Amino acid sequence: MEALVPIITQLIAGAIGGNVAGAALKQAAVSAIVRTVVGAIGGVGGGLLLQMLGGEAGLSGLVADGIGGLVGGGVLTAIVGAVLGKR
Repeated sequence: MEALVPIITQLIAGAIGGNVAGAALKQAAVSAIVRTVVGAIGGVGGGLLLQMLGGEAGLSGLVADGIGGLVGGGVLTAIVGAVLGKR
């Protein structure tokens, strides 16, 4: 169970980050479901990237997972929204 806590944190934080980024950028081409799913995927990616880069050095594990998830989810949602918006 301890191995799942970081992933769950990254999924939730990524979903939140994706919806915040989608709302802030007014991406009408991306629905709320797509923002949530893409944000969750980006959240796991961002959290894992932060762990690989050693970003947890000054932060507790749960906080680092949350920050990585928020940023990763927001970035990936912004990229997907930009790509879908150009169609």
